[in-house]
Amino acid sequence: MSVALPSTKTDAASVATPSTSPAQARSANQTQASHTPRRRWRAEPGRLLSAPVTLLATAMLLLLSLVVAASHGPFALGWRDMLQLGTTNTGDVSGAEVFWHIRAPRLAMGLLAGAALGVSGAMVQGLFRNPLADPGLIGVQAGAALGAAAFIVLLPLAGWTAAGFHTGWWGLSGAMLGAFAMALLTTAAVWRLARRHGHVAVTRLLLVGVAVNALAGSALGLLTHFATDAQLRALTFWMLGSLAPSHWLAVACVAPAVLLTLLLAPRLAAPLDALSLGEAQATLSGVNVAALQRRCVALAALAVAAVTAVIGMVGFIGLLAPHLMRLLCGPSHRAVLPGSALLGASLVLLADTAARTALAPAEMPLGVLTGLIGAPTFLWLLRGRANHAF
Repeated sequence: MSVALPSTKTDAASVATPSTSPAQARSANQTQASHTPRRRWRAEPGRLLSAPVTLLATAMLLLLSLVVAASHGPFALGWRDMLQLGTTNTGDVSGAEVFWHIRAPRLAMGLLAGAALGVSGAMVQGLFRNPLADPGLIGVQAGAALGAAAFIVLLPLAGWTAAGFHTGWWGLSGAMLGAFAMALLTTAAVWRLARRHGHVAVTRLLLVGVAVNALAGSALGLLTHFATDAQLRALTFWMLGSLAPSHWLAVACVAPAVLLTLLLAPRLAAPLDALSLGEAQATLSGVNVAALQRRCVALAALAVAAVTAVIGMVGFIGLLAPHLMRLLCGPSHRAVLPGSALLGASLVLLADTAARTALAPAEMPLGVLTGLIGAPTFLWLLRGRANHAF
């Protein structure tokens, strides 16, 4: 019986020898490196798009959303009007005034709000390792609602304000400041109550957040009971959420908090990826889990508090945007964090455009519309991905 021997020529070609020249080694490395970028643009198994393609698509969607939101509304602007807005040859002075004084700050606030809610939702979901988590779990939105309600209802009861104060400039600004301060205080209280023996367990943080949200909701209901008709109307309008209160001063106040969060959030991508394997594995990988928890909670609270203080309660953006990003390109936070910001901004702009135009000249509350669209969409995503991990 004969035994087939391996070919010497094949062995010589497949086994590296010490006689390989440096030029040949460099050529092999260059060939391997030339194929690496191509792999980056290919989608992973089970995903629709690769991370670079997803980020490019979300950026293009954001540009399209900006154009649609800028040109549509009760006062419609055509393509020619849009092109002439930045020049001195603007044909319609009233159109330019409507855009720069009303619609432009609204677009800027929509960009900031959507980006803040999207990236905060991605950070909170990565921190809790739960795709059902959103920034509301750490008490930000409940605290903001309680702060605004306390300012609108309690100050007139104490006799510190004049009639109609809550509808004027100082009243609106005070309600925003009260909402921002109470949101940060509520988040700090949640963090302090969840801290035990110098350590904050994610499960305990979640349970404390649920309890504090319930307590804030009860206090909000009590304040609503004592509110007058005018106060109740103002409070209800704020709780339903809207970009209507947006103006350039509010944009200037919100922008530093949101931009700081957007600049620092990508630095947490690698630690969050390690944390997805568990706290023990993340610690073995060199991640300071306690510091990561503090940074995620602080950045999410800062951005969401600043946005919620101006536009009110807007739901499902921080929950839906990270979900869609994970479905498209996978769980890597290097793509999920910036992609959630881009996608969240697009969703808020498109939802606000629909709210302004669906029942024109009346305007639907933004929070109501995002709930009506976001809840069925989220249920559809859960049903379609029931047997897959996020």
